Amino acid sequence: MNSAKPILTPDELLFHWQGHRALTRRVIEAFPEQELMSHSVGGMRPFAELAKELLAIAVPGLKEIVGGEIKPFNDENEKLDSKAALLNAWDEATLAIDELWAKIPLERFRENIRLFGEYDFPVIQNVLYFIDNEIHHRAQGYVYLRTLGIQPPFFWERQLEQPASA
Repeated sequence: MNSAKPILTPDELLFHWQGHRALTRRVIEAFPEQELMSHSVGGMRPFAELAKELLAIAVPGLKEIVGGEIKPFNDENEKLDSKAALLNAWDEATLAIDELWAKIPLERFRENIRLFGEYDFPVIQNVLYFIDNEIHHRAQGYVYLRTLGIQPPFFWERQLEQPASA
């Protein structure tokens, strides 16, 4: 049995994810309202639609991980029809992620779940997918911003302070 400390604790993984979320929020802020909702490149969805997908994954996915609340994936949200509404939903989700994360027992990260009734992987793999998917879509947002002549936030500027427990 290996008694070494883990590479990442759950708190450190959450800090990493929330750092990515803070950066994605700054990408949303960088868009002019109209372009956030409608600008696309090469047939890809507008960034507002990508952000809605990220919102449809994070909190609903964690609710399923924490309490088994299984709902089919649904990223259609007509209420998120403005930059302000999207940013507000993003901020609410950020708080909900912290609350839900605190309810995940350490042993749960290795358990398989069928996320959204479709994706059968260990919890840790699903969480890593949430992060990877956000990075992927944020990169699309960077391309959009550059085509609009807008300098995106620096990708390495996620968060500056470590959590107290680290």
